[in-house]
Amino acid sequence: MVDDELWALIEPLLPPWPERSPGPRPVPDRLCLQGVLFVLYTGIGWEDLPQELGFGSGMTCWRRLRRWTDAGPFDRLHRILLAKLNAAGRIDWSRAVMDGGHLDAKKGVPAQVRHRSTAASPAASIT
Repeated sequence: MVDDELWALIEPLLPPWPERSPGPRPVPDRLCLQGVLFVLYTGIGWEDLPQELGFGSGMTCWRRLRRWTDAGPFDRLHRILLAKLNAAGRIDWSRAVMDGGHLDAKKGVPAQVRHRSTAASPAASIT
């Protein structure tokens, strides 16, 4: 379950539902998030999400997750939660590992850097 305190952090980060959306009234975001977390925690397939839980269908939860991922709230939520945990002294930084694997890599070296020589200039060696 997503408790009220956590939901208060997450809800403002989620994109609003489009006003002119076709189809039935959507399942509330909080229930969809709980459905997403249930699928991720249990490892079941999206199509196997039990309707009795009230989270909407697995496809509804999957589509909502895709929409949220495209909007990018999870990076902001991650930073907020890290800041809160750090402020509360709940992160053991002695066991932290830095990894740049999730960062966008630049394609190639800029031309101005590529053509710059690191050797001493010929004029400097004449004198």
